[in-house]
Amino acid sequence: MVRRLLIATGWLVTVVIAILVGVVGINLVGSGLTEQQATPMTEDQVRRELRAISSTPATAPPSAAASSPPAPAGGRSFSTEGGLVVADCARIISMAPAQGWSIGEQDADEGEFRSVGDPAVVLDVDLECVNGAPQILVSPGD
Repeated sequence: MVRRLLIATGWLVTVVIAILVGVVGINLVGSGLTEQQATPMTEDQVRRELRAISSTPATAPPSAAASSPPAPAGGRSFSTEGGLVVADCARIISMAPAQGWSIGEQDADEGEFRSVGDPAVVLDVDLECVNGAPQILVSPGD
């Protein structure tokens, strides 16, 4: 009987210690877990904040005659059976294989996708620049 009482007391003490450790741990981490950090803004506060933002651009836009069409910053993307190719006229920027494909090779102006299921299945990707725009040619590999 005394043994059962000791076991029950041991379990009770263990539970109390576990609860205390949890409470102390949360208090050490900070009250940010249990308290609201920011209060919602009222309509008037939103209106004041929006009025404070300047509605005019910082610089005047260039005139249509003086501006030339901008070149795409990140290149152009092409979707193929083997995956996605991003390229500009100078080089292939990146290749992302589709599911079931991997990248076999990638150079500045060519690359290849390989089938994961059958590595003998290859798609060659060649980059060309036509009238200042990148184009890719996809053909079965050797």
